[in-house]
Amino acid sequence: MMNAPVSSRLHEAARPIWEQCHAHPFVRGLADGSLDPEKFRFFLLQDYLYLYDYAKVFAYGVIKARDQELMRVFAENVDAILGGEMNIHRTYMARMGISEEQVFSVQPALANLSYTHYMLSAAAAGSTADIVAAILSCSWSYAEIGSRMAKDRPESVNHPFYGEWVSGYAGGDYQATNDALIALMDQLAEGCSEAEYRRLEEIFVTCSRYELGFWDMAWNQEL
Repeated sequence: MMNAPVSSRLHEAARPIWEQCHAHPFVRGLADGSLDPEKFRFFLLQDYLYLYDYAKVFAYGVIKARDQELMRVFAENVDAILGGEMNIHRTYMARMGISEEQVFSVQPALANLSYTHYMLSAAAAGSTADIVAAILSCSWSYAEIGSRMAKDRPESVNHPFYGEWVSGYAGGDYQATNDALIALMDQLAEGCSEAEYRRLEEIFVTCSRYELGFWDMAWNQEL
């Protein structure tokens, strides 16, 4: 049994990796507006494909939930991705003249496939807590990136091109959704053993490593 909330321990375990994400040239370029639009275009297309599989990870939660309320929570998150977070991408796609049909003709990068397959495998084999651990790494790291950009570089929110991305992830709706996932993590992992926690940490940290790799992939435009 543990005293500190599971989410706090997970955050601390992944913090060195997340600091590398904050310092990544792609993320810094988003913050100061210097990012090459072609790199952003590559990222946008890959991230759009990623989010479909990310929604499927939540869908495993609907299948594995043992009560109606938890099923509803997972289902609402599927809807929030398909009808909420992906709208940020759709807005940029419209501005850049990219149709949804064109997105699905794009080859998923190896780093993208590896990441999503890992999450889906963890969700298929694991518990609802395992599912949230896989999801939360992405959600929380983006919430932290967005809020730190808005705090450290307030002008980033008003950038004529990247401001919408920053404000989307720094905004109240996204932050509230992430806060709810943190609370769900602690709820589902309440009273877990140290061995069970280690499994959650392994998933969370591994997904954090994949997050860092995703920024590398986008920066290098590497398929």
